[in-house]
Amino acid sequence: MRVTHIDHYNIRLRPSDLAVVRDFYVNAIGLHEGPRPKFSFPGYWLYGGAEAAILHLAATLPESAPPLSQDKSTGQFDHISLKATGVESAKQRLQELSIPFEARPVVGWRLMQLFLTDPAGLKVELTFDMEREAHID
Repeated sequence: MRVTHIDHYNIRLRPSDLAVVRDFYVNAIGLHEGPRPKFSFPGYWLYGGAEAAILHLAATLPESAPPLSQDKSTGQFDHISLKATGVESAKQRLQELSIPFEARPVVGWRLMQLFLTDPAGLKVELTFDMEREAHID
């Protein structure tokens, strides 16, 4: 496995918070909405000048969750994604180290995601382009 760069970061929100957070990143930061897989929850993928999304907004919290607050030390941060190559060697390494992970293919896209938790309790996603993986592992 080889990690090549940070792929994106994810903010987890209530559905009612999506518009205000999207509008901030579009209007204040200059990102724009772009393609997003048909997940089972609402959200947006926001892009800069590159072809890859920089920020994923995911409405995976219930409306009963606490409202947005700037008083939280990490805000609504959910996880960071690292772009990687060598999905099979990554799985093997994690198994050898007894690090639990969840593999999630992204339906309709050529992506495979491995989710794990670091020792500080932060969620990490390793993102693999399965079209390129056919030539690696």
